[in-house]
Amino acid sequence: MAKNHENEKFPVSHIAGFIVSLLLTFATVGAVKYTDLPVITIMWIIGALAVIQAILQLFMFMHLTEGEGKVQLINIIYAFFCAIVVAAGTIWVMTSGHVHY
Repeated sequence: MAKNHENEKFPVSHIAGFIVSLLLTFATVGAVKYTDLPVITIMWIIGALAVIQAILQLFMFMHLTEGEGKVQLINIIYAFFCAIVVAAGTIWVMTSGHVHY
């Protein structure tokens, strides 16, 4: 008989994703607090671990592989577009606000 994944009482993938997310967070804290690396290297480590954690959460918690393919792809592209617009707009406003007194 096929096992129905929707009725599982113990979500192993969610627990594994949570543990890996915690390990990535602790690795970031360790890189900042317990190493003598240059600041630019630490920033690259933080950025890389953040991207890995975002991808992990897309697959483990937000069920990226479920649903219709085109709809999921359009939603992901739209979410990235919104994030880029918000980040770029924030940087633009924060850096050009001093021009107009």
